[in-house]
Amino acid sequence: MSLMIDIRKLGLFNQMAKQGGNTVANHLSQMTGMETEMEITKINFIDIPDIKTHVGDEKQIGISIEMVEKPHGHILFLFNAESAKDLATGMIGDMGETDPNASGFTDMERSAIQEIGNIMTSGFIDGWANVLDTTIDISTPSFTFGPGSGMVDQLVGDRDNEMALMFDSRVHALESDINVKVYTFPELEELVDLMQEIEV
Repeated sequence: MSLMIDIRKLGLFNQMAKQGGNTVANHLSQMTGMETEMEITKINFIDIPDIKTHVGDEKQIGISIEMVEKPHGHILFLFNAESAKDLATGMIGDMGETDPNASGFTDMERSAIQEIGNIMTSGFIDGWANVLDTTIDISTPSFTFGPGSGMVDQLVGDRDNEMALMFDSRVHALESDINVKVYTFPELEELVDLMQEIEV
């Protein structure tokens, strides 16, 4: 299989990033009551071993899903505990118990973070599907807390010779500065095949 793509279609990568990011931001705004936008600052193709280095060993919250239809593969959202707390507090509001200064998470905060994970992953994939003019079914999101590099290894550690598509993004909320990074590990040949079918 070839990864060659019509140069006129390279803009589809930007469209996928933009649509995925905007859909996530819109859903988060509705659920948390925060005015939120997601800015994609950079799109890179990176060798998977280099991604592990880039992600680093700092402990983070990871939410991953598997795409069970073309272009298959995985998507990983990474953010720190502080960002997770801010999002959870926005979502829960006055409904329940939150403690912004506590080191752990209450049950309600955990539940809120899980729901936020559902929103982010499904929103991002909806954006991709719109651009690619297809449907993409996904698995139930999986949650991990630990070194980011370990999560990448667990998802795609056996794909040493392949590249991944990295969207360096930031979620802006007026009340707080929330950072979310998105790493996507689609089967690149399948992604290119889908792109070749799009009229530009």
